[in-house]
Amino acid sequence: MPHDASELARRLAREAEAVCRHYLSNGKREGRYWLVGDVHNTPGRSLFVRLQDSPKGPAGKWTDAATSEHGDLLDIIRQSLGLRDFREVAEEARRFLNLPRTEPQPVSKPVRPRVAIGSQEAARRLFAISGPIEGTIVETYLRHRGIAHVYHGSNLRFQPRCYYRPDEHLPTETWPAMIACVTNLDGQITGVHRTWLDPDGFDRIRLGKAPIDTPRRAMGDLLGNAVRFGPADDDVLVAGEGIETMLSLRCVVPTLSMASALSANHLAAMSLSSSLRRLYIARDADAAGDTVQALLSQRAESSGIEAIPLSPRSGDFNEDLHVFGLDALRATLRIQLVPEDVDRFLLPSTTLG
Repeated sequence: MPHDASELARRLAREAEAVCRHYLSNGKREGRYWLVGDVHNTPGRSLFVRLQDSPKGPAGKWTDAATSEHGDLLDIIRQSLGLRDFREVAEEARRFLNLPRTEPQPVSKPVRPRVAIGSQEAARRLFAISGPIEGTIVETYLRHRGIAHVYHGSNLRFQPRCYYRPDEHLPTETWPAMIACVTNLDGQITGVHRTWLDPDGFDRIRLGKAPIDTPRRAMGDLLGNAVRFGPADDDVLVAGEGIETMLSLRCVVPTLSMASALSANHLAAMSLSSSLRRLYIARDADAAGDTVQALLSQRAESSGIEAIPLSPRSGDFNEDLHVFGLDALRATLRIQLVPEDVDRFLLPSTTLG
């Protein structure tokens, strides 16, 4: 009996509804179709699987209306279980169909462990399956924040359908998102930060973020690590809280290495490279900013690192850029950077715009 992919797909198609009930259990039948959120068994109605042969196509074929992805039931098995090797997919299909294995296996194959939600491995996978931000809603979002030139060094990516779960009792949603990788001093990815975005446009209240309760979340190992723009082992570094804050500063000092620790507490605990000789602390203008400046300055100076605060005119440097513009931000930095760093890093006003 042939066991190639086409034969397995045909045999699965004869039992299309049973396959869907088993691997896409969060969906339901409606007429001649099985409806579910996506191939990962997310609740919803975006993906539809044809359950019977019809003039529109054979049973077992599916299409995701949100992404235009399509395939057969072997693809459903592969993606719903996170399998990579076709041998694993075929084995699982044969098991479902109660077909004999092609080779005797006296020892059962261990089940591949699931990646824990929020783990470093889950963070790495999310970053790996995300794409460039150029030409996407991420660039639009940042442009509305005043950041026209995004000097991110490939540490920002775009994920068009990033999972968002409001809480453990509500179904998972998907929204487009800006994905930023969190790395340690050795450049290893330890986590990611997600900013879910509104695909319907810019809103003055949410500033382009998705209309959900918590449009910003991080996962993985964050303590001591940061979203980095530029080398982690440079001799001069600017460290601050928000991603947009650091990207705003990069608009006028694009070759100066920066690190976004994502919160005041994480900024105070951020690891400092042994090669660092001067640390600029891009503080937010609030009580937490005062505290973190004192704590991080003390840590830096105890390690022989010069610590210099950078203070915005308003709440933070992204607000400064958005409200006052590039030339004003450049003027603010010019009087706060040490002279040698002005000459080394600060873009002349003729190049701004």
